[in-house]
Amino acid sequence: MATGPGAYADTTAANADPAARAATIAAPGDQPYPGTIVLKVDASNTAQQFFRIHESIPVQPGKLTLLYPQWVPGNHGPSGPLNQFAGLKLTVDGKPLDWQRDTVNVYAFHVEVPAGATTLEAEYQYLSPVEANQGRTTMTGDILGVQWHAMVLYPAGYRTRAIPVQPNLTLPAGWQYGTALETDRRSGDDVAFKPLDLEKLVDSPLFAGRYFRRFDLAPGASVPVHLDVVADSAEALEARPEQIELHRAMVTQALKLFNSQHYAHYDFLFALSDEFGGIGREHHQSSENGLKTGYFTDWAKNEGERSLLPHEFTHSWNGKFRRPAGQDVPDFNTPLQNALLWVYEGQTQYWGEVLSARSGLIKLEHMRELFAAMAARYDMVQGRSWRAVQDTTNDPIINARRPQPWNNWQRAEDYYSEGALIWLDVDTKIREMSNERRSLNDFARSFFGVDDGASVANYYTFEDVVQALNAVQPYDWASFLRTRLDGHGPGAPLDGLARAGWKLVYTDKPTDFLKAQEDLSKWANFQYSLGFSVSADGKIDALRWDGPGFRAGLSGSTTLLAVNGRAYKAEVLRAAITAARDGKHPIELLVKKGNLYRTVALDYRDGLKYPRLERLPGTPDRLTTILQPLK
Repeated sequence: MATGPGAYADTTAANADPAARAATIAAPGDQPYPGTIVLKVDASNTAQQFFRIHESIPVQPGKLTLLYPQWVPGNHGPSGPLNQFAGLKLTVDGKPLDWQRDTVNVYAFHVEVPAGATTLEAEYQYLSPVEANQGRTTMTGDILGVQWHAMVLYPAGYRTRAIPVQPNLTLPAGWQYGTALETDRRSGDDVAFKPLDLEKLVDSPLFAGRYFRRFDLAPGASVPVHLDVVADSAEALEARPEQIELHRAMVTQALKLFNSQHYAHYDFLFALSDEFGGIGREHHQSSENGLKTGYFTDWAKNEGERSLLPHEFTHSWNGKFRRPAGQDVPDFNTPLQNALLWVYEGQTQYWGEVLSARSGLIKLEHMRELFAAMAARYDMVQGRSWRAVQDTTNDPIINARRPQPWNNWQRAEDYYSEGALIWLDVDTKIREMSNERRSLNDFARSFFGVDDGASVANYYTFEDVVQALNAVQPYDWASFLRTRLDGHGPGAPLDGLARAGWKLVYTDKPTDFLKAQEDLSKWANFQYSLGFSVSADGKIDALRWDGPGFRAGLSGSTTLLAVNGRAYKAEVLRAAITAARDGKHPIELLVKKGNLYRTVALDYRDGLKYPRLERLPGTPDRLTTILQPLK
């Protein structure tokens, strides 16, 4: 029998039989929880970048299992940061208790609560990553983010929406914060929030910072919407009035689209930082958003990033209020079902782009160029031949956004942008069949706009989606959707573009918008010609399966040193591609992989290729209509 710290009484038999051990974890039931958990998070130690946590947990004598959240809402997978959870100590009346981690479910901790005990005290830490290879940084010297799923343990056997929690937070001196939580009181740097259930707490993160500014995005409205900005410096917070007006227009356009609000108030938590980890994660009454410091101050250079906030705002309706039935789970350790992520994320991606254009956050002509890039990228996904887009809804569990050696062949979370192309297809089909009288706007109002003011999640099935589409425009929507979700091409679902009055073409010069995106990323994009991209320092990446680079034997972890005998620069490679069109000038690349240098000859004669959209003569321009502001 194990003894000392970490031991758990009577575990010999269970350790010999892991299945028996797993069976000791109580399933979540409907019974009320006996009391309120008091959670205290000390986030003041920004120098060492970790959170100190104390929980007072109402208990009854006997065996108890504490769970650390594993399935994180909005991440769609088992991504609870257990590797950053440390220092667990349990006590009752000041006396230490031994605990034992479950040998099968490592997110579970077993403890024997002694007779007469009513409260279990738990102390532990959440250790923010301090290097990029450790995970996303959630605390810096100027900014911190409190994701409550990373901060809390909860008793097994109860539904999380039935467990009351009273959260408390200690901030660094003088810092301000934004959150969807309701503040009960603040004394100095100690904040007490009003009690709520654990599910809502986890759905209500907090951003705090040394430099903080709040912008009202719905002035005069009865339901507030705030943009709560934290940044590395005071200068990064300096937004011009016309920039804020565009964000207000985005909120206005979203409310016109969905004709409802399912939040008491909404807070965009927005971090502008080169140190705090980038993020885009949805919540019912808020969202976590993280971009680089120049969002406002380098406005002209960052247009492509401006669809983040519209995307996450859309999730308040799609993904948080209306949720796929497979997301209706009793706690944070029950697996999620992701089969409908092409609605949850795919249609949100579509509306995020549309709202960006309707509000003016992204110019109309640039949004067309963005659609061209999206269409071109997914039209060249070779992995479609073996893996349908429906199967990519499993990718948050299979791959969890880890780097891939052959993304073009393996596929990743393609249900986002390919899903958006499918919803463009649906939108234009409705418009065509109804002689422009109806559109996907009508679906949005009827499907996501029900029960205005309600904040309790409303779950749906595939059949519910089909029924709602049929109520807008009768058609065999089930077959329409399944053909696109389960098919293997060839090519992406581009019928919607054609029905919108545009076709995908390639020219030898990038559009202004895509050129700006390339400059911002510091990667030269040769995807549509040679089938790979190259970083400023010559790293070859994102190879297209069976593209010219692939057929020449190139792979990842390769550095491009020279082109036709000249040191690599993007313009040198572009010139070589152009020269090779005459069939007399081969493209020879000197590359290095590991300790091996070699010359690679590319058999490619079709010149530079960059995607753009071109009007189809004699067809209605439905795309421009879709992107126009709603009146």
